[in-house]
Amino acid sequence: MIVGVIGSGGREHAICSKLYISKKISKIYCFPGNAGTSKIAENVNLDLKNFSKLKKIISKYKIELLIVGPEEPLVNGITDFLEKEKIKVFGPNKLCSRLEGSKIFTKKICEKYNIPTAKFGIFSNLSDSIFFLNKNKFPVVVKADGLAAGKGVSICQNLSEAKKSVEEIFNGKFGKAKEVLIEEFLEGEEMSFFIISDGVSYKKFGTAQDHKRVFDGDKGPNTGGMGAYSPSRLTDKNLEQKILNKIIEPTLLALNNMGSKYIGFLYAGLMVKDNEPYLIEYNVRMGDPECQTILPTLETDLLEIFIKACEEKLFEIEIKWNTFKSLCIVVCSKGYPGEYKKNIEIENLNKINLSDKDFIFHAGTLNKNNKILSNGGRVLNFVSLSENFKNSREKVISFIKKLNWDNGFFRKDIGHKVIEK
Repeated sequence: MIVGVIGSGGREHAICSKLYISKKISKIYCFPGNAGTSKIAENVNLDLKNFSKLKKIISKYKIELLIVGPEEPLVNGITDFLEKEKIKVFGPNKLCSRLEGSKIFTKKICEKYNIPTAKFGIFSNLSDSIFFLNKNKFPVVVKADGLAAGKGVSICQNLSEAKKSVEEIFNGKFGKAKEVLIEEFLEGEEMSFFIISDGVSYKKFGTAQDHKRVFDGDKGPNTGGMGAYSPSRLTDKNLEQKILNKIIEPTLLALNNMGSKYIGFLYAGLMVKDNEPYLIEYNVRMGDPECQTILPTLETDLLEIFIKACEEKLFEIEIKWNTFKSLCIVVCSKGYPGEYKKNIEIENLNKINLSDKDFIFHAGTLNKNNKILSNGGRVLNFVSLSENFKNSREKVISFIKKLNWDNGFFRKDIGHKVIEK
C-alpha cells in the first residue's frame, strides 16, 4: 500500500516511523517532511493550502491513504475536500476540527452538554473584557480563539498582565481576532488523554503529561511542548471512566447532533483536581511531543488502525501496547519560543548509538547538501523506553550530551512530578 503523511514535525516523523515497519506498506510520501522523514519516506515540498495540487500529486503517486498530522490543514477543511474526491483520508472534517480551531466553539459545547470545564466569559471588544477583568479574581487565563501554535494562552497573575494579553489578542498577535476567551484559573495537574474514533465507535489511545513552559521548574512562556512522559501518573480506571463519560462521549454526541462524525485522533487537554477531570482544550490530532512519546509503546500495526478507523470498523481490531515507561525531551533552538537562528548545522547525530528502545524524531530539520540543518524552534525529539521514568530520562539526557549541539537547549526536568528527586 502507498500512503501519504501531511506535516513536517516530530509527530509526523514518529507516525512515518511506525508506518515504515508495517509489512503492508510499499512506499511513504511525506508533505513536506523533514530530514528525519527523508530517510524512510519521500519528502514532497508542497503548499499545504493548495488542496488542488495535493489532489493531483495523490493521483500521480497513487496514494491510497492520506494521514493528516497537524491541525491547520484539518481546520481549513482538507478532509472534506479529499473525501469529495473519493480519496481515503484519516483526520476529522472541518466542522469537527472546530473543536481545536475555535476555543469558543468548544466552550459552548461544554456549556450545552454539561461538560466539566473552567468558568468563562466570551468578549468581542477590549472595553467589555476589561470590565469583566475588573470584577474577577486572579489568576485568570486569557485565550485567543483561533489556532496559535500552542502560544495563544496566557496565565495572568494580575489585572495589568490580563489587560496586556487581551490587547495583544485584539491587536492581532495570534491572527485576526473577533472574540477573546477569559477563564478562571483551575488548580490541579494537567493530563493529556487520547482516543481514536471511527465516527461510530472509539478506542483509548494512551495518556501523557506534556511540559509546556520553556524552562525547568515550569517557568517562562508557553511553548508547543518541551517534552512529555507516558503514561500519565494520574491515570487509573476510575479517572478514565469519568473522562470518557463526562467529557469524551458528550462531545462526540454533540458533533453527531450537528450531523457530523468524528474520524481521527482526539486529544483532550485536562486539568485533574481531586481525581475529577476538567476539560482545558481539545486538539483534533495527536499531540506533539505526546505522539512521539506514546507511539513507541504501540505494538499493533498503525496502518491497520488507520484503515479500520476510515472504514468505521475499529471494533474489529485490538490495540495492544507494551508496558514500558516512555519519556521524551525536545531539543530546541536557542531563543525559542522567541526569535532564533535557522540553518545551523547539527553534527554528531550519527555518533549516537540507539537501542531498539531509543528513538530520535526530527522536527525542525532539513537535509541540505548531505548536512542536517536546523529549520525551526523545536528541532529534535529524544525518546527512551525503560522500566521506569528515571532511567528513561537519564538515557535521553546522555544522548543529548553526546549530540553536543551548541545552538540547542532543553529542559532537564521533564517528568519531575513522577520522578523522585
